[in-house]
Amino acid sequence: MTMRKIRFRRYATWLIVLAAAAIISGVWKAEQQNHQPAVGTEPYLTVQGNTANEMATPAPEIPQTPEPLSQRVVEYHMSVTLDATKMRLQGSQNLTWKNPGTVPVKELYFHLYPNAFESKQSTFMKESGGQLRNDKAKADSFGHMRVLSVKTVQGDDLLSRMSFVQPDDGNKNDHTLMKLVLPTAVLPGEQVTLLTQFEVAMPAAFARMGYVGDYVMAGQWYPKLAVYEPKGVRGRTEEGWNLHQYHGNSEFYADFGIFDVVIKVPAGDIVAATGFPTQQPVVSGDVKTYHFYADDVHDFAWAASPHFVYHEEPFSAPNVPGVKIKLYLDPKQQDLKDRYLAAAKKSLTRYSQWYGEYPYSTLSIVVPPPGGNGTGGMEYPTLITAWDATEANPGLDLERVVVHEIGHQYWYGMVASNEFEEAWLDEGFTSYSEDRVMAEEYGNASNLPIEASYITDPAALRQNAWDYNTRGEYADNVYTKAKLALTAIERQVGAQTMNKVLRTYFQRWKFRHPSTEDFQKVLQDVTKADWATFFDQYVYGGLMVDYSIESIHSQPVTVDGKPLVESTIVVQKHGGTAGTVPIEMHLSDGSTVVRMWTVRMRRCS
Repeated sequence: MTMRKIRFRRYATWLIVLAAAAIISGVWKAEQQNHQPAVGTEPYLTVQGNTANEMATPAPEIPQTPEPLSQRVVEYHMSVTLDATKMRLQGSQNLTWKNPGTVPVKELYFHLYPNAFESKQSTFMKESGGQLRNDKAKADSFGHMRVLSVKTVQGDDLLSRMSFVQPDDGNKNDHTLMKLVLPTAVLPGEQVTLLTQFEVAMPAAFARMGYVGDYVMAGQWYPKLAVYEPKGVRGRTEEGWNLHQYHGNSEFYADFGIFDVVIKVPAGDIVAATGFPTQQPVVSGDVKTYHFYADDVHDFAWAASPHFVYHEEPFSAPNVPGVKIKLYLDPKQQDLKDRYLAAAKKSLTRYSQWYGEYPYSTLSIVVPPPGGNGTGGMEYPTLITAWDATEANPGLDLERVVVHEIGHQYWYGMVASNEFEEAWLDEGFTSYSEDRVMAEEYGNASNLPIEASYITDPAALRQNAWDYNTRGEYADNVYTKAKLALTAIERQVGAQTMNKVLRTYFQRWKFRHPSTEDFQKVLQDVTKADWATFFDQYVYGGLMVDYSIESIHSQPVTVDGKPLVESTIVVQKHGGTAGTVPIEMHLSDGSTVVRMWTVRMRRCS
């Protein structure tokens, strides 16, 4: 602890309180193009059989990318069929993985995320208590993933080489991470292709996936390869797999690649998905078939419902060459169409202006039905979900959720940090960016001093998500404390330099996997300053700025024959060091005086 005395003289007596510094940000201006919406049951549809065409629209063409934006370590070709009666998925997967390292690899590891919901004994359920955010698992609803077969392209059956591993906690009842021993090692720069059959039992909507009635959100629905990190990636001294189970607080981490996915649903369903359709959906009997493609992404999600009200608008901005914003509304929210679309446009304009170009041709927004909040407020590459359609006239939380999740297209989607181990690089950067958009576009600035006061258990930001003691402690730190740390940096370097820092970080690390140290290096490169002490306190350590008034002592004095009051204030430091501490004084005559105390510490015995 550090204490310091401050003396002021004033004609009147006064009350002194600590006040947080105001965040002053410039007003950015950008022209926004307005487009009339294209409204229909869905964008493209071809019907085979006796059913009439719903829309005669030419099939979209796959854009030609001059060169890959990422390494494309993985390539998924998948087909999945939704059994809407049993709420099950039947899937097949043709996966190719290229060894990005320098040594032969004999084992592959897959995340089987739906197995988090197969029993109350999984690590996820034990840690979360069957609750995520304010959404609880249904007592009689469970889900799972079963890998039915794994073969090489030569036809070798590898199912017997499969086993479950639990590197984090040794919980043998957890089946969210699967190990597969290959018959032949994959040499550096070489690749292996596996053919897999699997099925998924969907739980009632909970923890980012599931169903409500005939609405389905398929997130983390396929066997998903873990990340093999070469030496040097995120500070690794030796290359190897980054392996973690699915935890109560953790989210996801995967490699960039290509996704080519065929989705079969009931004929009346409308599907929203990552990427874009490569052809018109085809109806044959009671089945509708979609075909989606996405490249330079690290995940693929989709949603289906026969009740979606579909809207589409083309949009462009100086750093958004051209994107189709696709809105899949629950009928209860269709009158809010313009608000969703406006929030998407404002977000894309700001983020692309601040950080860099949005390179994808689509952005889909899914609004879940009432009861679907377990799948709401979530991000996937080129697809986000809003909150469910519960409120008829929601406040600005509607826009805030959309702004936040679109922010993840940058801080998660393109700058693909490890959400298992460094969640603050994802949630903190997105929360900071979200606050900027909400303040500048909607005049809705966050009250950071109040938010800071809610953090009763500050902790280190760079740590495993499951090492936080509670969900609340996790959220307080990786969302709120993290954005406070970024705001503190902005205060020290100024808004213009902070813009340069974040833009440089995005440009340097897009389509890669950065670490906390990588961000620190960018910050130091741009500012030409050493930030080690700051990071040791607020990022690697669990401190927050915490000063209080220890005492105030006033006494009458005479200066140049004038009677004055001299007050001595003792300020005590309980946490990390701030460069300056604002002192706000409310005087008895109704006036207010603010003094900035420049911290010069001395040790107290």
